[in-house]
Amino acid sequence: MATIPPGIRLLVSFDRDQWYRALTFILTFLLYTSFHLSRKPISIVKSELHKNCSSVSELATIANSASQRPSLPALHTDMDCSWKPFDKRNYKQLLGAMDYSFLCAYAVGMYLSGIIGERVPIRLYLTVGMLTSGLFTCLFGLGYVYNIHSLGFYIFVQVANGLVQTTGWPSVVTCISNWFGKGRRGLIMGLWNSHTSVGNILGSLIAGYWVSSNWGLSFIVPGLIIAAMGVVCFLFLIEHPNDLKSMYAQNSSPGKSAHYYYEDSVQNRKSYDTELLLPKESVCVPVQPVVVVKRESEPSAISFMGALRIPGVIEFSLCLLFAKLVSYTFLFWLPLYITKAAHLDAKKAGDLSTLFDVGGIVGGILAGVISDKLGKRATTCAVMLLLAAPTLYGFSMISEFGLGPTVGMLLVCGGLVNGPYSLITTAVSADLGTHKSLKGNARALSTVTAIIDGTGSVGAAVGPLLAGLLSAGGWDQVFYMLMTADFFALLLLLRLVTKELASTKSPPISAVELKEH
Repeated sequence: MATIPPGIRLLVSFDRDQWYRALTFILTFLLYTSFHLSRKPISIVKSELHKNCSSVSELATIANSASQRPSLPALHTDMDCSWKPFDKRNYKQLLGAMDYSFLCAYAVGMYLSGIIGERVPIRLYLTVGMLTSGLFTCLFGLGYVYNIHSLGFYIFVQVANGLVQTTGWPSVVTCISNWFGKGRRGLIMGLWNSHTSVGNILGSLIAGYWVSSNWGLSFIVPGLIIAAMGVVCFLFLIEHPNDLKSMYAQNSSPGKSAHYYYEDSVQNRKSYDTELLLPKESVCVPVQPVVVVKRESEPSAISFMGALRIPGVIEFSLCLLFAKLVSYTFLFWLPLYITKAAHLDAKKAGDLSTLFDVGGIVGGILAGVISDKLGKRATTCAVMLLLAAPTLYGFSMISEFGLGPTVGMLLVCGGLVNGPYSLITTAVSADLGTHKSLKGNARALSTVTAIIDGTGSVGAAVGPLLAGLLSAGGWDQVFYMLMTADFFALLLLLRLVTKELASTKSPPISAVELKEH
């Protein structure tokens, strides 16, 4: 008999529960990757919406003079080189207003999304959100196709897209937390949360491919991708392990395998199949397979104020407000800053900006691993925030000295800025959403996640708006604003850090000590 190939042995070594865990991990990763993939194009297209047309005009003038012909109709001016209405002198404020419209709607909608997410099936809720987000992302790109120059149109699309995109984060965090317990949560969440940076990188590359030739496709293609992933979500997403238990219980019937389910401490489900094999000569009483299904009472959804009373929710929410302000300012303005500081075209600047997200992947994983090892989430965030402030100042100085130093500082800044942001929005949110004060009510997770990320999204809305206003007076003012926000984020964690450092685990009482007493 031939030996079983090692690859097959590896596959069959995993039980059904582990395969479903892997499916949930990969699927939720890809789902939220598509969300960020659809948000990134606006930062790439900004430099195309408003160009520096003076060089274009000079080239056209030289061409006309050389040919000794009158001015050609193709001669570009400030009015026809840029895309109206972003051709005005206050274009930075207009572009900042678009960012603010999306992020403000996202912040307001997030508080409602978590409450709704606890009361409706997550799979359907997420599917509808992704399909509508794909629609509005495509609509922005269709503004180029149909030559739309109304600021109101682009603002409306951004507001609508910001609202529907709030369906994503509470839903995927709830799903991943339902399938994975608290053991090594920081590492698992750190790896999983790299979808944010992966989505930003893919979004930059896709948008950069078409930005100079047809920037409408920079939105239409990501819009189609997130809509397609919405269909995949509807077909394959499993919200909770209990859903599988119910499915197998319904499918079991006489004459087939009997499925027995047991629940362990981390809500793992393992199935055991038992075939009743009886010899034909035997006379026996027919045995009906018994299906044991434990019915659990459905916990009531937590109130908004009840979620705020969970220890640590307010501090981490306000800390994330400032941490996300820094992260999203980089997300929306970094390509334009590189274009101006390094004098690169839109595509090269967009490609270079992906290094910030590469650093963010490493930073998120490191933050998760370190916080798991130390058992101190707040302290890990505080140390990275403390290191981020001087790094931001260094980036503003070094970015003027060439491509090499800029690449290095982009990687370091990405790790230190996105590390705390990643840890708070994933492992910390999951820890607080399953806090012991909730007495096992896992339905609170969606609301807690929405409160933390919704508060952070307020900072995400304010940061790019302030960047648009301050950049008119020079980019140094933008970096001073980012360092100030980083300091406030650190300040808000000091109470939790002090509490973590003061807490010491007393050694367990040995059996000898018990006997002596």
